[in-house]
Amino acid sequence: MAKSKIESDHGLNVRMFITGLALVLLYAILVTVMLKLGVSTLVVVVIGAALLFSQYYFSDKIAMFSMRAHEVTPQQEPRLHEIVDRLCLLANMPKPRVGVSEMDIPNAFATGRSPKNAVICTTRGLMSRLSDEEVEAVLSHELSHVAHRDVAMMTIASGVGMLAGLISRMAMWGAMLSGGGRSRDGENLVLLEMVTWLVSMVIYVIAFLLTMALSRYRELAADRSGAILIGKPSVLASALVHITGDMGKIPRTDLRKAEGMNAFFFAPALAGGTAATLFSTHPSLEKRLDQLNKLERELNG
Repeated sequence: MAKSKIESDHGLNVRMFITGLALVLLYAILVTVMLKLGVSTLVVVVIGAALLFSQYYFSDKIAMFSMRAHEVTPQQEPRLHEIVDRLCLLANMPKPRVGVSEMDIPNAFATGRSPKNAVICTTRGLMSRLSDEEVEAVLSHELSHVAHRDVAMMTIASGVGMLAGLISRMAMWGAMLSGGGRSRDGENLVLLEMVTWLVSMVIYVIAFLLTMALSRYRELAADRSGAILIGKPSVLASALVHITGDMGKIPRTDLRKAEGMNAFFFAPALAGGTAATLFSTHPSLEKRLDQLNKLERELNG
């Protein structure tokens, strides 16, 4: 198939490359820590391989399950499929699977390890609140994520934090249960396990910050690509304002249930204040709207 008309984002590619190198280094440190802790090489390889394999190949199923989503056919959701068909024709891309979440939270997300295995999913809450034109704008944003292949990078990146968290818990429980005994070579086992816990927590924080920084930039890149694809940045801005405003009408208990998917959502279910910017999955609403307003002026002279 011919190359997608959704242009590659150089800034995003550079950031994904740098993040990938950093994650490889962090993985290497984690493996070293596990070996130092006395975990056998075979167990280290099995744990690492199982984690990467499950995240890479089953990320779409995990995301769909967590959002109570299911795939829909053109007969079940003709309006939604028509929008996706039109966008794929504009972008010259293979059509991803289409899903619907039964949640009332107005949102959408894309997941999958590659464009051929991608899923674009929207919630009932979004479809009932937005016009067809605004739904198309949101899905153009999600299709851009698929074209940029940043969904797979985000999935792999989250695995480092999960592995670091697992090791830190192993070290913590080991220190609690060891009773302060000394190993056969005279090293203090408790001290070793506490150092392991500390290193694992530091790696977890670094991996988390890397993932969040990449997440914020990829949202801006998808906003820009999606707006250019449909040629209507103002419509995407309108959809963003409507979704953000309507999110405040959803009970916080429902938002907290979906908060784990924030990094993949079009708009965060729960957004922190200014002090939480470093740990946010998305750039601020003001920053996204400012970019779209500038793009609107560029496209319309």
